[in-house]
Amino acid sequence: MIILNLLLVLICLFILIKCADYSIKYSSILAKIFRWPEFIVSFFIISFISILPETTISIISAFQGNPKLGLGTLLGSNVADLSLVFGIVALFSINGIKVKSQILRNTFIYLILLLIPLILGFDGNYSRLDGAILLIVGVLFFVRMYLESNKFHKKYSFVKKEPFLKSLLLLIVSFGILLLSAYFTVYFATNLAYDLHFPPVLIGITILALGTCLPELIFSIRAVRNNHDGLALGDLFGTVIADATIVLGIVTLIQPFSFSTYTIYITGSAMFLSGLFAIIFMKSDKTITKAEGLLLLFLYIIFLIAELYVNTYLV
Repeated sequence: MIILNLLLVLICLFILIKCADYSIKYSSILAKIFRWPEFIVSFFIISFISILPETTISIISAFQGNPKLGLGTLLGSNVADLSLVFGIVALFSINGIKVKSQILRNTFIYLILLLIPLILGFDGNYSRLDGAILLIVGVLFFVRMYLESNKFHKKYSFVKKEPFLKSLLLLIVSFGILLLSAYFTVYFATNLAYDLHFPPVLIGITILALGTCLPELIFSIRAVRNNHDGLALGDLFGTVIADATIVLGIVTLIQPFSFSTYTIYITGSAMFLSGLFAIIFMKSDKTITKAEGLLLLFLYIIFLIAELYVNTYLV
């Protein structure tokens, strides 16, 4: 049953990722029609589509009484986005990831938002009050970003006009299939965790987290290769902040839960440190260089080793 469940998880993840990729494609087409600024499009539209895999997995996990799987997926995917994805995207870029000064103005707030779930979960428990705080803080931040959207001047450009109704219909279909595949991903991943005698949170941190970060990885690589670095940065930061605040808040409101404090000590701390290093690299010459991308990849490898060791010998 182990091989069968693993195979079914991988198949469901593949379908989920493809649907997320199509969702990104058609949501970006709709955004182009309205000619919104690049960073704002990626920060709001594309990043919120990008988080659909981990969001649906986490929410469905909460409804099924297994929110720990969702917690592992959310925090693990954030670590992967801030270290693995940033690192790979920097390596695939032409001359590193260029950072606009408008983006750098909010870096301190980014770090505060990544720190809040660590502080609230330091006792190994998320209550409904914690969930409400996370949700409110996340929503307020995105409202603030929307109100400042006029400061991001670069607009989306496109060659041909896409049909609105067709793009909207395909976006809705992609959503539907994505939700269905997310449900079965949770189901088979939970079975796999029991078969391997692994804690569900470890499955979320590794298999599901790596799988669900692929949409933003693919999109960001495509963006930097076409000199749209702002799109890549907006997608990644929007995804990470939404996961750490809004999505985690919703999961906790649905089902408050307790968990091993190692999850926060290691995964949560790795999320914050990855964000800190990424921002430090961004502020240095306003570029994340390929060498700095390698350092972020190395940080992710250290995180994986620490997670495997702790969940094998200490939990």
